[in-house]
Amino acid sequence: MSDIKMKISIPADNDGFILFQCPLCGEFFKLKPSDYQADDVIEIWCPGCGLKSKNYLTKSVIDLAMKMAENVQMDMLFKEMKNWEHQLKNSGLTFNAGKQPNPKSESPIIAGIEALEINKYDCCKRVAKIKPIVKLSGGYCPFCGVN
Repeated sequence: MSDIKMKISIPADNDGFILFQCPLCGEFFKLKPSDYQADDVIEIWCPGCGLKSKNYLTKSVIDLAMKMAENVQMDMLFKEMKNWEHQLKNSGLTFNAGKQPNPKSESPIIAGIEALEINKYDCCKRVAKIKPIVKLSGGYCPFCGVN
């Protein structure tokens, strides 16, 4: 069986930021893809709680990935069952694969949450979009964790 690779496009807002969510505190924030993928950025800190996580994917991204994976899985299973149907055709055994299941709807992801403000972090010379209340209280730099 070959490795299957799926690609999910996460749209950027009008300013070029993409949406993230902290799995620990639920805080939403946005970063520029060029900053998030920069070689000198090893980890990301949540601007709200200041903790690090392995990923900051939003629920909509995770849901889309799960639907895509399920659709690929169901397609592979159906094709294998069709192969069994053909292999057993004249063997005295019967097997009917039935009809192919309908794929789950893979709705595209929207940029969402526009009530975030750009905050400049002098420590890393980068910017992020965060909630105004987090900006007012200081928050944490998503690139180095400094408060």
